[in-house]
Amino acid sequence: MKAAKIVAWIALLAMTLALVNGFVFGDLAGEGSELMRMPWGIVSLVDLYAGFALFSIWVVYRERSLAARIIWVILMMVLGFWAGALYTLVALYRARDDWRRFWLGARA
Repeated sequence: MKAAKIVAWIALLAMTLALVNGFVFGDLAGEGSELMRMPWGIVSLVDLYAGFALFSIWVVYRERSLAARIIWVILMMVLGFWAGALYTLVALYRARDDWRRFWLGARA
């Protein structure tokens, strides 16, 4: 489980740096509209949101609270895998080295 925590921390830090870079130096409206004009830009967004949806299914399955489910899914759809990395870290620490509890959450 230690390796999973390391990977999740690296992912969270990488996503944090990428998001800060994008917000500071990027133009979401201008670059986003350019991205939507390119076929591979559309493919990338469909791929990304399909991943968000699949990850969110796991979150909804794991969480007992409806409020927690809604909050995490919204965070996932807005902040992407930054929220996914954070959720994974939280789940890893709450699991206390129990993989079954990590995967199943409240259902374990």
